[in-house]
Amino acid sequence: MAVYIMLGKYSPESISEISAERTEKAEALINDKGGKVKAGYALLGEIDLVLITEFRNTEQAMKASVGLSKLLGISFTTSPAVSMEEFDKLME
Repeated sequence: MAVYIMLGKYSPESISEISAERTEKAEALINDKGGKVKAGYALLGEIDLVLITEFRNTEQAMKASVGLSKLLGISFTTSPAVSMEEFDKLME
């Protein structure tokens, strides 16, 4: 499984719907698309949320990213990530 970083930005409308139930729905959608949430954090600043996820491929990650935007009204930027150890090996 590959690691993907999902950065989320609330829309004005989506802020009013923040709840633990909505968080559970988001995690269920990621699981339904074949992924797994490794960690999630709320942030202050330009980015409101960061999810560390795993998916088998980019297609699954894209489906989850778009699905979350539709479900939550939160726009997500999703990027593949590699560990520094993997990065160093790739760059040798």
